[in-house]
Amino acid sequence: MKVYADHAATTPCDKRVVEQMLPYFSDEFGNADSQHFFGRDTAKAVADARETIARIVNCKPNELYFTGSGTEADNWAVKGVALHRKDKGDHVIISAIEHHAVLGAADWLENNGFRVTRLPVDETGLVRVEDLEKAIDDKTTLVSVMYVNNEVGTIQPIKELAEVAHRHGALFHSDCVQAIPYMNVDVKELGLDLMSLSGHKFYGPKGVGALYVRNGVKLDKLICGGGQERAQRGGTTNTPAVVGMAAALSLSRETLQADNEYVRSLRDHFEKRVEAEIPFIRQNGNKQHRVPSVSNYSFEYVEGEGILMLLDFNGIAVSSGSACSSGSLDPSHVLLAMGVPVEVSHGSIRFSFGKHNTMEETDYIADKLKETISKLREMSPLFDLKKGGTYNV
Repeated sequence: MKVYADHAATTPCDKRVVEQMLPYFSDEFGNADSQHFFGRDTAKAVADARETIARIVNCKPNELYFTGSGTEADNWAVKGVALHRKDKGDHVIISAIEHHAVLGAADWLENNGFRVTRLPVDETGLVRVEDLEKAIDDKTTLVSVMYVNNEVGTIQPIKELAEVAHRHGALFHSDCVQAIPYMNVDVKELGLDLMSLSGHKFYGPKGVGALYVRNGVKLDKLICGGGQERAQRGGTTNTPAVVGMAAALSLSRETLQADNEYVRSLRDHFEKRVEAEIPFIRQNGNKQHRVPSVSNYSFEYVEGEGILMLLDFNGIAVSSGSACSSGSLDPSHVLLAMGVPVEVSHGSIRFSFGKHNTMEETDYIADKLKETISKLREMSPLFDLKKGGTYNV
């Protein structure tokens, strides 16, 4: 059996989405910025896609800019606003558990003369509104806090955080890449000035994202070289991917509640078994404020890489954290920020379920996970010590 339980990393593209994309690879192939009829036909498809996404997130079509990924959208938002508003202040605030796209952009700003504050989180991964109140000052130009954490699934109090930012004259950006697959995101209701999206998280294509920029907000360009995206983002429009992203988002809204309830039932069943059958574990995240798909556990006395390898051998695909940093052996910055000890964080695995998973697959994961942890602990000198053995070097 092969089981995919890494939907927070990426999702399979819906076959109905692929069907809508196919004509724009060869039949309707025109450059959407060309002035002839080939270009006008594809330009209409791009405009329709922009209107579809704008309607779903409650913004105007001219407030949406297509990008090559959520990572690009994050970088553009953080760097673009900070650079454009540097005459107003040099201070940017992010949370300590942001995606590496935001963390890296903040590091770049710091290396180029900006001040960056990284807000702490509580033991469940929640950013506290009072911590933002303490950190913000009259030189703060941007606050960026993700709506849903990609490793533990914790949902942040975005609306309240945005209100604090606005009271102090700062703009508010949120990486909503992990939120929009499971939540109705309304940029007006939340008070967002900027928001990042990525198509492949909600059964759409890879290689396409979007940045919402509220009308009136100015930011420097990240990519120069052409007049695309109303002269704000250079690069030939990826028409098939743009069409696919809009189609996937639209389809996801039709069954959002039912899909959430189903995925939650799988996750809850899995967690019930793990907590009943595997000792010495720690669940990471907030049980009250989280998306229905993600389950993150630390398994004491074993290494995450060993768990991944044995589960992979048994045909199970999971993650030790963010797929964007899966090649790193460093402990998760998210778990460390939550206060998880380094030695425990090394044994952490993220399971993220999707609408195509079955209860049979969920039980298979639980069975093989139980076997895997038991096998690895049999070889662990630390676990032997825990049982009263003697560790001889």
